[in-house]
Formats: sequence, C-alpha cells, structure tokens
Amino acid sequence: MTVRTRIAPSPTGDPHVGTAYIALFNYAFAKQHGGQFVLRIEDTDQKRSTAESEQAILDALHWTGLEWDEGPDVGGDFGPYRQSERRKHYETHCQLLVDAGHAFHCFCSAEELDTMRAEQMAAKQTPRYDGRCMRLTADEVSQRLAEGQAHVIRMRIPTEGDCVVHDRLRGNIQIPWSQVDMQVLMKADGLPTYHLANVVDDHLMAITHVIRGEEWIPSAPKHQLLYQYFGWEMPELCHLPLLRNPDQSKLSKRKNPTSILYYRDQGFLPEAVLNYLGRMGWSMPDEREQFSLDEMVSAFDIDRVSLGGPIFDLDKLTWLNGQWLKNTLNDVEYRDRLMAWMCSDSFFDQALPHLQSRIDVFSEASQWLNPLWIKDVPITEEMLTDLGLETDVLATLLQYLIWRFEDTSIWTREVVETEIRWVADSLDLKLKDVMPVVFMVFSGTRQAISAFDLAVLLGPDRTRARVRAGLNVMGGVSKKGLKRLEKSYQEAIRSIDIEKDAN
Repeated sequence: MTVRTRIAPSPTGDPHVGTAYIALFNYAFAKQHGGQFVLRIEDTDQKRSTAESEQAILDALHWTGLEWDEGPDVGGDFGPYRQSERRKHYETHCQLLVDAGHAFHCFCSAEELDTMRAEQMAAKQTPRYDGRCMRLTADEVSQRLAEGQAHVIRMRIPTEGDCVVHDRLRGNIQIPWSQVDMQVLMKADGLPTYHLANVVDDHLMAITHVIRGEEWIPSAPKHQLLYQYFGWEMPELCHLPLLRNPDQSKLSKRKNPTSILYYRDQGFLPEAVLNYLGRMGWSMPDEREQFSLDEMVSAFDIDRVSLGGPIFDLDKLTWLNGQWLKNTLNDVEYRDRLMAWMCSDSFFDQALPHLQSRIDVFSEASQWLNPLWIKDVPITEEMLTDLGLETDVLATLLQYLIWRFEDTSIWTREVVETEIRWVADSLDLKLKDVMPVVFMVFSGTRQAISAFDLAVLLGPDRTRARVRAGLNVMGGVSKKGLKRLEKSYQEAIRSIDIEKDAN
C-alpha cells in the first residue's frame, strides 16, 4: 500500500498556522513512509471562497517549504484538485445514496427548521433534524420535485445505539447516534457539503490516512457511515490536538496572529516556523529543540504525538527563530535572507511611488519606510490619549477596527478606507478625529505615508496586530466590557444596514 495523505484547506480567509501544522504532520507521515502528500482546495462554500484566499494559501504553504506531490497548481493523476471542479462526482454519488435509501430529499424551509430546533431546545433535547421528510411517500417526493420545490439531500442516521470510531491516537471513540444530526449532503444550490465531498474525494483520490484536527471528531460517525453506505474501506483516522493560546483557549486571530503570512512578513524564517510547528505535540527522540524538515521526516513517528493541547507561544517561536538566525546561517546566507526580506522587488515596487513624491535624498527614505520594517510599533497610552478622544471612545474605536478588519477577506486601499469610515460613522465620529489615532497605531509616528497606503503595504495580518497592540496599550477591554461592545457593534451593523436598505 502506498501511503497517501492530504491537506484540504478552505479558501475563505487568511492561511492559518493551524493549516500549516496539520499539513506538516501529513507531509512528515507520508514522506516517512515513502508516500505522497496531496493538496486539495475545498471551495464548496461559494459565498465565502475567493481566488485571492486560495492563492494566499498556496503562497503561504510554499513559503514554509512544504511541497505537495499533487494539487491545483501542480496537477496529478487524481484531479481536478478543487472541489468546485468536481461537481459531477458529488452528484453521481449522492444519487447513489438516494437510490439505495441511505439519503432522502428534505423540503423543510429555514423557518421550519428554526422552529423545530427551538422546540427541541425548550424540551431540553439535543437540537437535530427529526426526520420528518423521510416519511414522505415516493409519489409525494416526485410531485414536489416536479413542482421545483427547493430542497436539500440529507443522509439517514440511526436513531438508536452508538457509533464506534477507531482513531490511531485515541483508540475507540464511542458516540451515541442520538447526538449525530441527519447531515445535509447536497445543498439547495446543488453543491455538496464538506461531509459528502470529503468522503467522496478521499476515496477517489486513494487517501489512506486522514490526519486532521480534533475538532472533526464529532463528524467522524457521519463519515464512517458514508463509507459503509458506499461499501468503501475507510482511511485510517488520526485526530491531532488543537493548537492553543497560552491561556489554553483555542488558537484564534482574536488573541494571536494566526496567519502564516504574518510570520513571513514579520521576518521569521520558514525553517523556524516549521521547526516550531513540528514541536506542537511531538518531539525529536533526542529532545533537541532545533531541527530541519528533513530531520523531522527521518525521525517522525506519529504514534508519539501527545494529546495534550500544544501551546502556540509567540515568544517561544521568536526565541527559536533567533536560534536559527544565530546558529544556522553563515554571513552570506544571513545577508541574502535579510535583503530578501527588507528589499524585495515586490516590496519596493509597492513602496517606491510613495517615496518618490516625498524625499529629496535617499537618506530620507528610511524614516518613511521604518514603519514597514519594525516588528512592534513604539506607542504609549499617552501618545494615543493626546490625540483628542476620550479613553473609552479610543478603546471602542480600536475594538471596532479589529472586528472590521478580522471580517475583511479582500485587502485593498479602498477596502481599508471603507472599513475605517464605517467605524467612524458607527461611533458618530468625524473622520478627521479618527485618522490621527489610526495613523499612530499603524505607524507609531506622526510622519509616514498615508494610513490607507501603509495598511496595504503592511498587509491585513500585521495591520490587525498593530491595532490589537494599540488596544493593549490602552489596557484592553474587560470581559464585561467586551460583551457590551459586541452588543453595540451588532446594533451598529443592523442600524447601518437598515439605513442602506432605506436609501
């Protein structure tokens, strides 16, 4: 048997370090066994998937040094490698399930489903589909389909007993079928959900081992049942522990920079990032902290992965990156790496237009470029409070900016300006009062290129990190205060949306 593993990210946002972590362990396992590592893009969520996000995923993973044997950019014998291009496979296999009685048409409206779940919750029951459309006769289904009624296709789930799923790291996992919903397999738009596409693609692509995050454990019974329905052998499952913040919470961009591109743009070495991710729940047999990707592959044993939640500590990563800089690179390599980060053609192509209109001699360039090169912006609470806004207004402004920027998938000058204006409007502030704060948080100085252009050059991840740092300088927001701000933020969204509709 040829070992085949895969990583299957969704192109719906920033390329997450968690994706690189899972990709690394899949890569190491496959290569350690002389197998293949596959990249598949799971873009069935057409509303949120973007070409820009897909490219960012490819760029980020290429930067880390992980190379796949098959994928959308390199081809392969099991393509296409984008789910949006594999629709015929899902339609065919979903119909097989319907014909065999393992799936059924569901015509319930969103309102009907909401009412169903509300009644279940009121009765202190687990919210789940109650199977009402399974009771429709074949004639009733045919008539509704002929009338063109909107519908989805759901899988049948047993109502009694337990499902036992075997996991390589955890042994047998027992989950009552009463806790498993009758999963939608095909959406009303004719596109599959993750669950159907995942199983069909893994089988057709001959994936032998599914190594993924532990958040997918509740979905394992559905996947195992689908394999049984199709009569296929299921790949071996291995659920890795989730990366966590130092406070043990799930790693998220609300508490830590989570985009791979943030670490690239901040000047971390890809070798150090992979090295650090390789220590997330696993260690070299000799316990040394610094090791290369090839060394990890050579020594890798997935059965030695610890199930304790690995802590992603930015300070620890920074220290390890320093070890790579100090102990690994010779003078020529150090110079080349530094110059590639500071003075790349792509960087200067973007920065030059802003420099040419501002400087008279080249020695003045550094003062304009410095905000792009520094790791942390040197600002204090006094520097922000001196800009004319009250402390509570400042905190609200920065928190709103964080939320707006976190929900922004496309990053252009126009988008940045639009989001800043939205925040100003939602807080009934004038833009001229908001921009000095934004400028200071972005640049840490009173002299730099425009805040909008600076944000574009910094990129979304570094920009968000600077706004978070500004909020932290202000003392942050308490849990109680955060709940209050979330409520006012949602009210602002509704208010502005209503105003747009009225106009």
